[in-house]
Amino acid sequence: EADAATREGDRKRELIAPEDIMGDEIGQIMKSRNATVDELRRHEDDRAVALRKLEEQDRLVSLGMLSASVAHEMNTPLAVLHGSIEKLEETLADPQGAHSPQTLVRLARMKRVTERLRLISASLLDFARPKKDVFAPTRLRPVVEEAWNLVAIDEKAASIQFVNEVAEDAQVMGNADRLVQVFVNLLRNALIAVESAGTDAGRIEVRSRRIERNREAIEAVTVEDNGRGIPADVLPDIFDAFVSTRLDAKGTGLGLTVAEGIVTQHGGTISAGNRAEGGARLEVCLPGA
Repeated sequence: EADAATREGDRKRELIAPEDIMGDEIGQIMKSRNATVDELRRHEDDRAVALRKLEEQDRLVSLGMLSASVAHEMNTPLAVLHGSIEKLEETLADPQGAHSPQTLVRLARMKRVTERLRLISASLLDFARPKKDVFAPTRLRPVVEEAWNLVAIDEKAASIQFVNEVAEDAQVMGNADRLVQVFVNLLRNALIAVESAGTDAGRIEVRSRRIERNREAIEAVTVEDNGRGIPADVLPDIFDAFVSTRLDAKGTGLGLTVAEGIVTQHGGTISAGNRAEGGARLEVCLPGA
């Protein structure tokens, strides 16, 4: 029966139960067979994992080439746009010029966005030609605040209650620009989730807590929303690239993959789950400064 199960690929029944193995020479053969089958399956599993990694690497190589191409195409129009905004700022700074005070505020925001786009463009080139980021003690609360300011450009954000309860003294070793990119992705996903849920009291909350892991101080930051939550069948693959049913599928399907990559480069971890009261909960853990 065990041999038949092995030929049929039935892993649950292919090993002989210990209570059926006798204490004679036949029993020794049975034990040897069990060990051989078990070793074979381990090799098969290892090979399957290796093949998946090779497939992922192939996709990443293609993605790197595409990223470099997109970055080169973006750089010129971004430079023109950034220069135009600077010229407008100089014009409006003229004391004799008539203009609304809100105009300068909007221009400053546009300038921040173009600078952010230029950083993203540079990071696309880095994706194809990796370089080591410079890490320094970085306060997390301003990082989250800047990320929300960028996400809040979307008019849908006006109807959402955003709460930033990251501790003032929460600091990590990291690159501020790269960490802003992480939280932009997480907050944008939360905004889409809350908006698609159709709730009248959309809410996004970000909190931090200090924990100890392997005798090291860790800053854990959670991003929670009161949307519909993450479907159970999506959770296992939530950080894989191009998952069409994922939280960020309204965009490229790469946001969470990029976020996980940046967090990993920082020596941290990122996890996803659902809140008991409903909605999604993503947690980023980073080494404390």
